[in-house]
Amino acid sequence: MERGAGGSVTCGSWIRRPENVIFVVLGRSMTPPGSAPSSSSVIEIFSFDPKTTSLCSSPLARHELEESDGNPITIAVHPSGDDFVCSTTNGGCKLFELYGQEKNLKLFAKELPPFGDAGLQKCLAFSVDGSRFATGGVDGHLRILEWPSLRIIVDEVRAHKSFRDMDFSLDSEFLASTSTDGSARIWKTEDGVPLTTLARNSDEKIELCRFSKDGTKPFLFCTVQKGDKALTAVYDISTWNKIGHKRLLRKPASVLSVSLDGKYLALGSKDGDICVVDVKKMEISHWSKRLHLGASISLLEFCPGQRVVLTTSSQWGAMVTKLNVPADWKEWQIYLLLVGLFLASAVAFYIFFKNSDSFWNFPLTRQQQRPKMDSFLGDAQSEDQNAFGPLDM
Repeated sequence: MERGAGGSVTCGSWIRRPENVIFVVLGRSMTPPGSAPSSSSVIEIFSFDPKTTSLCSSPLARHELEESDGNPITIAVHPSGDDFVCSTTNGGCKLFELYGQEKNLKLFAKELPPFGDAGLQKCLAFSVDGSRFATGGVDGHLRILEWPSLRIIVDEVRAHKSFRDMDFSLDSEFLASTSTDGSARIWKTEDGVPLTTLARNSDEKIELCRFSKDGTKPFLFCTVQKGDKALTAVYDISTWNKIGHKRLLRKPASVLSVSLDGKYLALGSKDGDICVVDVKKMEISHWSKRLHLGASISLLEFCPGQRVVLTTSSQWGAMVTKLNVPADWKEWQIYLLLVGLFLASAVAFYIFFKNSDSFWNFPLTRQQQRPKMDSFLGDAQSEDQNAFGPLDM
């Protein structure tokens, strides 16, 4: 477990680079909210060591935001790992591009023209295939754009009262979004058509949403607050009907996440706890209580390729936590198992052959003799004597 320091961490995310190296990007506010600016907010990139499950103490790259940008709010990383988008408190979004390798990493900031005067964006999300980019503002304005052309697909001013959460489906066909008023809507990302609004009772508020990611279970997970009960509901995306719910975290959730392989679902609470759920069984596999003691967890994200999560809070900064869940099979372990099975099969065949009544092992009478291998292969000495030597010209 690693704790960050140096400024209040306001947002972050994992970055899996094309060379299969894993970084962490963190946004830090150097000025407490409501106070006069004393220093610039920053975006920092840290390396991650999977052996020690820790972040490097010093950043690989660093970018200071301008005073006019305000503080970073949320970060969305493109699946390629080459760039990410950050929204700020003073409105608008910035595009950051990564260049170079770990020892010579460069970070370049660019403006995103469609968001120059868009206002504060609460939610940012890239589609799984990287072809779509969506934003949801505190003013309820939804935008879905093609990436990287930035062609606007959806520009819905009154999509919600104010955005709470959003997520793309695994096939990038749908976008689910939730509002601060407790409603949830489903959008077609190809043409921006609002497909449906999820049904709920009058005493229910749908707060957070995540699509399943394993490719076999077409579900949408949502946290639902029903009076004083915190539930995790499951919707079938073929009909958008609720098929069940379960009390998992048993307290209001502040963040919801699904692992990239879809095997695990994670919930973070408003008082610093996290629980990780086995999706197949819908049972809790890992608890970390008081991880961010007394603080609301603002980010909870699974590490690409590792059973590790990144969490952040304004009070305790960034933490990297290794999950106490069954280890996954590595690729080399699968190949080793296959080689072992092949060798075991070969040994079993050899033992069966030596102990079976094969052609060479039939009982022989006194007049019979076992044929010699030389009679089939020939007399090596006679062949040498009859072989052609150098021609005498």
